[in-house]
Amino acid sequence: MSESGRGTLLIGATGMIGGAVIAHAGALPLTILARRELEDLPEQHALLVAPPERWADVIAVERPRVLVSCLGTTIRQAGSQAAFRAVDHDLILSAARGARMAGASQMIVVSSVGASAKSRNFYLKTKGETEDCLRALGFERLDILRPGLLMGERPGPQRLGEGIAAMAAPITDALLHGSLRRYRSIPGETVARAIVALAGNPQPGVRIHENDAMRRLAD
Repeated sequence: MSESGRGTLLIGATGMIGGAVIAHAGALPLTILARRELEDLPEQHALLVAPPERWADVIAVERPRVLVSCLGTTIRQAGSQAAFRAVDHDLILSAARGARMAGASQMIVVSSVGASAKSRNFYLKTKGETEDCLRALGFERLDILRPGLLMGERPGPQRLGEGIAAMAAPITDALLHGSLRRYRSIPGETVARAIVALAGNPQPGVRIHENDAMRRLAD
């Protein structure tokens, strides 16, 4: 645990879910590691600013008990498959290794529904490979959140494809039953509330949380 006494460190704070984690953290103090300054940060949180290539070292110095990763981009946003993988695989794993080497006992990571290292889809394959690598690091508790289509306000430019999918979500969700419920849309705020509920959970093991499970945690 860091000298400041803040046991939970968050990366990926500038996205929809990361911002919602900050907003709904309540009494949970966070150390937020970002590449730039953040405005209007609640007083109970601490902000550290560093370039991503230094994040592993910063995390190792902070020694959090819990690492939360809300990092995530798209291939279109990143500009290439290689740039996407550099964030959604390499940067997440670098941060996780820094936390694990410094004694972190828990990691919470936002992945994606359908993530699998065996997938033929590059996006889902990368997410699955990241999950497998995190398992191999040996956290006492690893929580993997696999949301479907995220609903809510996103910072930055609107993603056209996601905008169309969001408009169709009420109809699409109604058609998804049984095991397909996990593919339903879910508010980013709900995912964030689930993360806050999971932070510090002492029960060991690797846990996969899909849409229904996240909704229960958020309640």
